[in-house]
Amino acid sequence: MKHKTSEMLNMLHQEHIVAHLKSLSHDDQLRMVSHIESLDLSVLNDGVMEEERGKFEPLYATTLDDIARNRDHFTETGLEAIRAGKVGAVLLAGGQGSRLGFEHPKGMYRIGIDRELYIFECLINNLLEVTKQAGAWVPLFIMTSVDNNRETREFFEKHDYFGYSDDNVWFFVQEQLPTVDTEGKLMLSGKGTISTAPNGNGGWYASMAKTGMLRIVQNAHIEWLNVFAVDNVLQRIADPCFIGAVIESGKVSGAKVVAKADPNEKVGVLCLEDGRPSIVEYYEMTDEMINRREPDGTLSYNYGVILNYLFRVDKLNRTLSVKLPLHRAFKKISYMNANGEMISPEEPNAYKFETLALDMVKLQDDCLAYEVDRSREFAPVKNKTGVDSVDTARELLKFNGVEI
Repeated sequence: MKHKTSEMLNMLHQEHIVAHLKSLSHDDQLRMVSHIESLDLSVLNDGVMEEERGKFEPLYATTLDDIARNRDHFTETGLEAIRAGKVGAVLLAGGQGSRLGFEHPKGMYRIGIDRELYIFECLINNLLEVTKQAGAWVPLFIMTSVDNNRETREFFEKHDYFGYSDDNVWFFVQEQLPTVDTEGKLMLSGKGTISTAPNGNGGWYASMAKTGMLRIVQNAHIEWLNVFAVDNVLQRIADPCFIGAVIESGKVSGAKVVAKADPNEKVGVLCLEDGRPSIVEYYEMTDEMINRREPDGTLSYNYGVILNYLFRVDKLNRTLSVKLPLHRAFKKISYMNANGEMISPEEPNAYKFETLALDMVKLQDDCLAYEVDRSREFAPVKNKTGVDSVDTARELLKFNGVEI
């Protein structure tokens, strides 16, 4: 066992990992040391800093009415950018469908009732509408996780990419971060292996850099990346009108937003913080912010984000040298105990560290808030039943004319 690794672990108060290392054979020790050295253990030092928030102000959106008046012009600008190869799309698909009772990649979940229709298929169908309109393919980068990469790739291959051009699809794996128990101790996921979890959706661009995807972006002269989440089956991807509106605005980023259903809706709101674009979470808002209204009666903090962002690539490159804030999530994480037994907890037992895509917005100079109709573009699949569930997403698909 390398002395430096042992010394570092002791300094980080991870003596139990040192003891486990010593119990391994020489070859297994070397493998585990290599594994530990590949991990970002700064999470054990830095932990999660309480973020000091600045001064919030409303950020007004390009509304549905504004968009309707300029739709043709915005759309043509967006289509020109797509035809010129300036637009790529990034699907964040690292998650599992555990909350749906589905132990596979969430995108593989069958949302269809009377026919085979999967979440991934819904998204590809939406993108195909754009590529047919533009007469050009949009390069699609799909971020998977260590746990679901192989299954996701095989699923796309089995289904012939749902009619998309496989020459224009690239898979890459997001980075992992160590998990810790409630005492801040590293956990084992097996003999000689530290437990890790995906580093959250905010790590997508850094993961693209580390996996060589940015060389593809650079070589293809892609200027804009539209990043979006896997769990919204109505997500409009590489939407020409959205792209055109952002380009015409002269801003370096854009965010699709929906008007809040009511003042207390639990949604992150796009706003300004110290004069820069930001997102304020619902639990951070004061009563004054929640209920403040404009002269026309519209809520001042009215527009919730739906994880569909457009970023200018040259501005994203500047973010690679910035360490995004870490957020802790309390989860059920399987682990190997001191007796070598695998334990699958029934209640949350440990923390994973996540970066969030919304923190990428805060690094931009400005951001166009682009309002969309939630009944047409927002059908999140978060839960098996109830709010934002499989049931509500199916109803919205049917409302939009999709056979399920």
